[in-house]
Amino acid sequence: MSMTDVLIVGAGPTGLVLACDLARRGVAVRIVDRSPAPPRTSRAKGPNPRSLEILDDLGVAEEVLAAGSAPLPMLKYRDRRPVAEADPWADSAPSPDARYDRGWLIAQWRLEGILRDRLAGYGVRVEPGREVVGLAQGQDGGDGGHVDVTYADGPAGRARYVVGCDGAHSSVRKLLGIPFEGTTAEDQVMVCGDVDLADGVLDRTRWHQWFDEDGAVMLCPIPGTRTGWWFQAGPERDGRGRPLAPTADGFRRLLAHHTALPGRDLTRAELLSTYRVNVRMADRFRAGRVLLAGDAAHVHAIAGGLGMNTGIQDAFNLGWKLGLVLAGHADAELLDTYEEERLPVAARTLDLTSERLRATLEAIRRPGGGLDTAITPDTTGLGVGYRWSSLAAGDRTPQAERPGPHAGDRAQQPEQPGPRAGDRAPDAPCADAATGVRTRLHRVFAGPRTTVLGFGPGSAAVLRETADAYGGGAGVRVCRVYAAHEDRAGAEPGAVVDDAGHASAAYGTGASGDTGAGTVVVVRPDHHVGVLGPADDARSVREYLRQLHGTGRSAERSPGMVDAVR
Repeated sequence: MSMTDVLIVGAGPTGLVLACDLARRGVAVRIVDRSPAPPRTSRAKGPNPRSLEILDDLGVAEEVLAAGSAPLPMLKYRDRRPVAEADPWADSAPSPDARYDRGWLIAQWRLEGILRDRLAGYGVRVEPGREVVGLAQGQDGGDGGHVDVTYADGPAGRARYVVGCDGAHSSVRKLLGIPFEGTTAEDQVMVCGDVDLADGVLDRTRWHQWFDEDGAVMLCPIPGTRTGWWFQAGPERDGRGRPLAPTADGFRRLLAHHTALPGRDLTRAELLSTYRVNVRMADRFRAGRVLLAGDAAHVHAIAGGLGMNTGIQDAFNLGWKLGLVLAGHADAELLDTYEEERLPVAARTLDLTSERLRATLEAIRRPGGGLDTAITPDTTGLGVGYRWSSLAAGDRTPQAERPGPHAGDRAQQPEQPGPRAGDRAPDAPCADAATGVRTRLHRVFAGPRTTVLGFGPGSAAVLRETADAYGGGAGVRVCRVYAAHEDRAGAEPGAVVDDAGHASAAYGTGASGDTGAGTVVVVRPDHHVGVLGPADDARSVREYLRQLHGTGRSAERSPGMVDAVR
């Protein structure tokens, strides 16, 4: 029986992001999906700012931006008449430390297509029509363990690790016997679908929202289509008040009842579904060599648009850890930090989305209320960090602040200049020291490596030691960040110039060229800070890198990693 390194079950955005991240690391990965063909569903409306950063790291952000559109102002109606307009993004703008200030509208099927194409570039294709019906974990006399996988049809398979990215009804989770505790609000029901409207009947530069005392209809144009719209509405009900299943004719009746449009203007309706508010979470994200990610691990209210995004961010947290373990650099215990970091974030997300749903339901009772109530700074994903994590070196959050309802929310923590260990590593515009070409720190971080940044002349020694130990493909890169006034003669390849001071401001290092020890920052492959401290503390850097990458060249057993193509 042939062995693969990682089998991913489920080819939605979570599974595809994980597959892309592993494939570029040289990991032997398979991705299967029970559907016989990729579903053409719009479902999630698009990536939030943090997910856009991840897609940028994978090299597909520009294609995603080109295929979608910026989020639209919301035009709200009462009794068929427009009563208010809101643009939740009117006052936001990109900043030096965050290139993406807002999410992006793109149909989920289009995003999945872009990710499948990216994955195919690494020689990996989704295997459709493969339903997993059995998992058995066993030991291999030599390399420690495997998972035998049984499919409904076709030959069995074997993998060193399996990741269930197969949605809220996850077969993987059920086969593991992991509980999915929580609640389903049977009275909070919405019908959804993709529809076509007659050309020109509604302004496609607005997200139209009709909220009445007896129901609602929401229509958002689907980017890349001429007449396609996302349709969401309160359901029709029978004489006993029970929600009716969605139908095209039902959608036409809802449209005619709540809007000024005749039902016949809705010319097509497909991919119809009923959505109920589910708030559920697995009590563990790992069982031996099998892990859960995305909706397989947690589901929550739709408010804030965090479902797909939380899954993408799960995948980005897990991919590099699997890669380092499979490469033989890190011990398998590194995988425990996936649950340690992401389970509290999922718990916080359940709380946040439930609160945003409550606030939105309250807002729409009044004329002028709408879905803009669900959008807050928390929903960007940029403030999520892991200060409590065992991978946050030298910055252990006190026990009272460890994983709990607000553990994933950076805003709940006391602040100090610059990030702390566990926080998202800020971006910053800069220039290549050798060529002067404009770049950004997140471009420096991009690709499957850990990055060691050095600020100030005092960082030269620790950067040199790191390069000597891990240079040449061991998964670690070094980058000297020069201040504008520093002498850059003989600058190392890959060094950058912080010509406007944005990097030093973002990392709280002061003027990089001043005398003193300087500052060193270890940035994990998922753009979170592992170590931040004085550059003369080479021991902290050395110990942290040893934990993730082994002792360096002598222990190197890395597969051929592939940087993101730019």
